[in-house]
Amino acid sequence: MSSSRRFAIPFFLSLFSLPAMAGDVDFNGRWDLQLLKENPDKAWWIEISGAGTAEVKGKFIGFPGGDLNEIKDLKIVDHQLVYSFENKDGRREYRVKITGGHLDGEMTGPGGPVAFAGYRAPNIRDHEDGSWLAATPITLFNGKDLTGWTGLGTSNDLGWTVENGTLKSTGHAKNLITTGKYWNFQLHLEYNVAEHSNSGIGLRGRYEVQIQDDYGKPVESHINGAIYSRIKPLLNASKKAGEWQTADIRIVGREVSVTLNGKAIVVKQPVEGLTAIAFEPFEGEPGPLELQGDHGPVEFRNIVLTPLYQPQAK
Repeated sequence: MSSSRRFAIPFFLSLFSLPAMAGDVDFNGRWDLQLLKENPDKAWWIEISGAGTAEVKGKFIGFPGGDLNEIKDLKIVDHQLVYSFENKDGRREYRVKITGGHLDGEMTGPGGPVAFAGYRAPNIRDHEDGSWLAATPITLFNGKDLTGWTGLGTSNDLGWTVENGTLKSTGHAKNLITTGKYWNFQLHLEYNVAEHSNSGIGLRGRYEVQIQDDYGKPVESHINGAIYSRIKPLLNASKKAGEWQTADIRIVGREVSVTLNGKAIVVKQPVEGLTAIAFEPFEGEPGPLELQGDHGPVEFRNIVLTPLYQPQAK
């Protein structure tokens, strides 16, 4: 990765530079957004269409809550994207321009100011076409301690314990991430979510498979086994809170499949971009497995990841 990606010029500094003014149409497309601060625990995402016309539209994942939100007040003013979101904490304003082929923006308001840079989401060529083979499985959790794991942003005061082969979150724990990074893989794990609790499994630190106590609830894009806010399952296959559940997840390129408690609920569905759990924005690169620990008590066991590969053509 080039240093220019890691240390992009923040919006408020770029005002003093004089790059060639990009055409408004150049905003169109999907962009992975990197927060320009030390040890960011989030990454954002935006999609723009209709820039350069009177019908500019946008979708955004970031503040205020991580859902895939339609941008209702999006406009282009002096070749800058301008939009806002408001919730109980107040109003956040976003201003974004194009500098040297990437987005260069700043959020102000509650939690701000936050500078961010955006890079075009890559065209990922890997597809679930039947050619991928399983390599040697990797046991990610040894049942004894947190070897191979660290906390998102810090390794101190994680809020997780290991008891009798089970990884447990108090419900107020930091997200755990693997020290290893992975690309295409199959994942098997078992989890037990408490009543009224939820958690999530972050694939490559970007795409969240939701974990939630929602036995018997209607199917939508936030229930157990969904790709959070993006892909709703075919059915609700959840067990009751307090029961162990089994998830088998497969990701090739952008295409994800989820089998929950033996039932196929997501089948080879493309994930169009980052979700709320994301902290690693660069979608074309390998990333860690992530376990969410701050949304209520949850337990995990038998976490095994099997990398996938394609045999070399002869």
